[in-house]
Amino acid sequence: MSFIDCVNNRNSILMEGALGERLKREYRLVFDEDVIMAGLVYSDNGRRALKELWSEYAKIAGIYHLPFLATTPTRRTNQERVERSKFDSTLINENVKFLREVQELQDVEMYMGGLVGCKGDAFTGEDSLDLESSKDFHEWEVRLFAEAGVDFLYAALFPNVEETAGMALAIEKYKIPYIISFTIKKDGCLIDGTRISDAIKYIDSLTANRPVCYMTNCVHPRIVYEALLQPFNNNEMVHNRFKGIQVNTSALSYAELDNSKDLRVAEPTEIAVDTVKLREISPFQIFGGCCGTDSRHMSEIAKRI
Repeated sequence: MSFIDCVNNRNSILMEGALGERLKREYRLVFDEDVIMAGLVYSDNGRRALKELWSEYAKIAGIYHLPFLATTPTRRTNQERVERSKFDSTLINENVKFLREVQELQDVEMYMGGLVGCKGDAFTGEDSLDLESSKDFHEWEVRLFAEAGVDFLYAALFPNVEETAGMALAIEKYKIPYIISFTIKKDGCLIDGTRISDAIKYIDSLTANRPVCYMTNCVHPRIVYEALLQPFNNNEMVHNRFKGIQVNTSALSYAELDNSKDLRVAEPTEIAVDTVKLREISPFQIFGGCCGTDSRHMSEIAKRI
């Protein structure tokens, strides 16, 4: 089954839980200053840790007979960052190759994605790009992911609608299935103030190869619940197109989380109940974890979906 067929035919899909926080806290790994987690693929300890975490999450998906999505730890591997790092453009292919190897070891329906991110700060929108600049800037990594052969692309933590649209146009050129995930606030808007409904309408209208769906990540489900209940988002278009979340276990805002030195962790059952409650207002389909989650949280979520 292809990734597109999976999304079109499966009501519930499990996505990976946290990687970054767990790699730092449980494995004591140090990330590269420029490309962050992407450089771990060249380290024996990094590869072992990534393989263990992905396999752990994949096993949970298998227990509950769910398809599983995992993405390369490459949110910060744009051309600008790679060129000022000690790595080169083969970094993306090496990450894709390694995740593909992990995928082949799993006894579960698993799809592997290439993770791409915004140029600037995902939580404040600082240094965001306009549409044309974004299209030009992001085409470099999109092309490399296309050549490496990912099942899909995951554009995560995008705070600005214009940069997001530019990324969508860059991806469209290579005809890869893709998901867009916004950074959103409880007022129902992206960080730049664009309503979720308007962002979806705008990006869908610009692209012939539209995103497979839209999501949000690194946010508590209660914030998303409130955001989607805003009258301008509580409509058929948003219900049909906004289909997933990677939850943060803290209910703090992005601004508060970005300045926090402590990891805020909620009980697994509590976060799972709050996450699945989103289905009361919209037919959510893809459920994953971000900061604060581990296998306990993902097991509780998987059990309920």
